[in-house]
Order: sequence, then structure tokens, then C-alpha cells
Amino acid sequence: MNLSLKAAWGALKREWMLYHMGDQRFRFMFDAPPPNEWVSLDCETTGLVVGRDEIISIGAVRIVGDRILTSQRLELLVKPSKGVSADSIRVHRLRERDVAQGLDPDDAVKQLMTFIGSRPLVGYYLEFDVAMLNRVIFPILGMGLPQPKVEVSAMYFDYKNRQLPPHLKGVTNIDLRFATLMDDLALPQRDAHDAVNDAVMAAMAFVKLRHLNAPA
Repeated sequence: MNLSLKAAWGALKREWMLYHMGDQRFRFMFDAPPPNEWVSLDCETTGLVVGRDEIISIGAVRIVGDRILTSQRLELLVKPSKGVSADSIRVHRLRERDVAQGLDPDDAVKQLMTFIGSRPLVGYYLEFDVAMLNRVIFPILGMGLPQPKVEVSAMYFDYKNRQLPPHLKGVTNIDLRFATLMDDLALPQRDAHDAVNDAVMAAMAFVKLRHLNAPA
């Protein structure tokens, strides 16, 4: 598909999605994004099963160029419909009483969508977080989050894979664990499994990898 046809198809798809959007107040998510801006996000959940578990906290931070605007972060607690298991508490340290006064999930994702605007999304294993969010967002919009998504672990894989000799590319396992990635990039680590901390660390990795992966 040539560039003109691709652009025409993109514009047609955008108009179709806008026409079918449920809550028209969020049309701004289809605007052109502010140049050189992204939003890094993370969710803590009651478990890892998208169809069953629930979001209990959301953290997001804006990135402008190489700056991570921690003063412009979003930090939300979300009240689940069911209890919080002991296993999940051991991971994120959020007890049932901690989230008892949290936001209704619909209110939380509306705040998040307003915070994101039309900016592309950044995250570490972002697909899971987006799937959890889209469970709540789809009944509101009739669609999931439309913004482009940037996966930090994929950026790191590309960076490490380029350093391998040709005969090892594709056959050598690359450790994509978050702590390994942060340590290898010589980036400071915050307490993990805190939504804001994880969003900030993903943002730091994104900023550094963007430069490391830039064409020479």
C-alpha cells in the first residue's frame, strides 16, 4: 500500500471510529498528538486474568521530549467489585481497605483518557494493561484506547538483538525482565509493582532506548 492510499485509509478509519464512538466527549483522543509527547502508564490488578480480574490502581506520567514530567502524573486507586486476594496483596501491597474508597472504574478510566489525550502510550508489557483498561472503556466508547502503543520490552529486544553477531540473532534468548532491563540500561529503580513507579521506570527506559535505537 503506497503512502497516499495508507493515509486515505487511516483517515477513513478515523472517521468511521468517530462516528461509532459512544461517548462523544472523548473525540479529542483522535486529534493529532502534541509533537514529541507520550504518556507512560501502568496498572495494578487483582490478578493476571483479563476476563476475570480487576484494576485496583492506575499510574500515568507524561513524557515531553527527554523529560519525564513526574509533577504531571496521574495516580488513582480503583475500587474493585470483589475482594483483593492475599496473593495479589503480596505483589502490590494494596489491601482491600486501601482501595475501599477508590474510584468507580468508569470514573477512573475517564480521568485517565482525559489525562492521555491523543498522546501515544508507552509501557512495559503494555498489552496487558491496555486489555484490562479496555474492558472498562469499551462499554463507554464502543471501542478500546485508539492511541498508538509503544512497548518498552520490544524496544529493549531490538537494542540487544542488534548487538549480537549474525549467527546468534534469533537463537539467543534475551532477558526481558524489567529489573534486568533497568539494570542493563543503568537506570535507577523504584519500588516495583507500584503503578506510578512502574510508569516512571518505563518512561525512563523509553527515553533512553529511543536514543540507543536511533539511526546512527
